[in-house]
Amino acid sequence: MTLSFFSSFTRSVWSGVKLEKMSLSTMKACVFPGVGQPMRTEILPIPKPQEGEVLVKVAACGVCHTDLHVIKGEVKFPTPAVLGHEISGIIEELGPGVRSEMLKKNQRIVASFIMPCGWCRLCSVGRDDLCENFFNYNRLKGQLYDGKTRLFREDKSPVWMYSMGGLAEYCVVPATAVFPVPDNMSLDTSAILGCAVFTGYGAVRHNADLRIGQRVAVVAAGGIGLNVINWSKLSGASQIIALDIDDKKLELAKLMGATHTLRSDSKDIVQRVKDLTQGEGVDVAFEALGTRQTFELAMEIIRDSGKVVAIGIAPAGTTASVDIQRLVRRGLQVAGSYGARVRADMPEIVRIVASNDSYKKSITAIYELDEANQAYEDLKNRKIVGRAIVKMPSANFS
Repeated sequence: MTLSFFSSFTRSVWSGVKLEKMSLSTMKACVFPGVGQPMRTEILPIPKPQEGEVLVKVAACGVCHTDLHVIKGEVKFPTPAVLGHEISGIIEELGPGVRSEMLKKNQRIVASFIMPCGWCRLCSVGRDDLCENFFNYNRLKGQLYDGKTRLFREDKSPVWMYSMGGLAEYCVVPATAVFPVPDNMSLDTSAILGCAVFTGYGAVRHNADLRIGQRVAVVAAGGIGLNVINWSKLSGASQIIALDIDDKKLELAKLMGATHTLRSDSKDIVQRVKDLTQGEGVDVAFEALGTRQTFELAMEIIRDSGKVVAIGIAPAGTTASVDIQRLVRRGLQVAGSYGARVRADMPEIVRIVASNDSYKKSITAIYELDEANQAYEDLKNRKIVGRAIVKMPSANFS
C-alpha cells in the first residue's frame, strides 16, 4: 500500500471524522493507526507531564522523512501512534522536579528530536546523541523512560509517541530536550531547529569536524541537506557542491550557500565533481538521503584521506558497497551522524540562529494539522522542495 492511498482518502477521512466536543482537558491529535492507513484527527486527553518532564502547547511541527519511513512501514514502530518529532511551542506546565529557574511556564521553546535521559552510560560521557534509553524505550516502543506513553484515548487505551508525538496541540517532552528561544524568533519557523537544523549542525560540527577552507559536497539537497549546506557555509567551507536530481532543490541550495550545483543523475557526475576540485575530490561528502546509490556516490567523490558523513536514514536492511582496498590504502573515513549533542549543542544552535536566520530559507511549505496526510504524500512525491512545517490550529502566537 502506497501513500497515494492516503492522498485519495485524506479529505473524506478528515471530513468524515465526527469529533467529540472538545473541553479544556482535551486536544486535537493526528493519530497514525498503522501501515497502509491514513492518519486521522482524534480528540485525546491532554497528556500530563511526569517527573522531569514539561507539557508543551505546540506551535508547529516539522515534516521529516523519518516519519515517512514509519508511515511506509520501512521503520517498525508500534501503533496507534502520534508521529512528529520536530516542534516549537510554549511551556504549559512543568512536571515534578523540573528546575523552575531553567524552564518556566509560558516560556517559548524548541525541542530536539533526541530526548536524552541524562543518566545512561552514553549520556554520562557527553554522547547524549546516542542516548541508550531514547533508543530502547522511545524509538523501539514509543514510550518515555518509565516505560509508559503519555498519550491515551478516552477509553484509556495507549497511543504511542514518536519522540514527543508532535503532531498534536500538546505534547510531553523530557526537560533535557527543551530549550528556550528569544522573543524575536518566530515560533512556527523555529520548529525545524529540533531536527533539520540540529542534525545538520551535528554532522558538520562533530562528525565532519569541518575546517575553514575545506571542500565539501552534499548529496541530496532536501531539508537536512540544505541545512548542512548552511552550516558548512557558516563554518568556512571554501567550496560547497550540492548534488540532487531536482533542479528546484539545486536552486534553493544556491540560496542556502552552495557555490556549485550538479545534477547527481549525470552520467559523468564523479568526473564533474573532480573537475571542480582540481582533480582531487572533496574533503567531506555528506550523504543526506539514505540510499545505496547516494552513499556509493558520496564514497566516489571524496579525495584521498577524505571522509563520508552518512546522515540519511535508510530503510532497515539497506546496504551499500565499499571498496575495502581503496578505503585502507587511501585513508578514507566513514562516519554515521544521527544528530547533535543535545544539551551541549542546542543552546549554541539557538544562540547562532537568533542572529543569523538563514535556516528559514529551507522552509518551503506550510500545512495545517488536518493536511498532515497531504504533507507526507507531497514529501514522498518530492513536491516539497525544502522543509515543510505543520502549524497547529490552536497556535495563535508568533
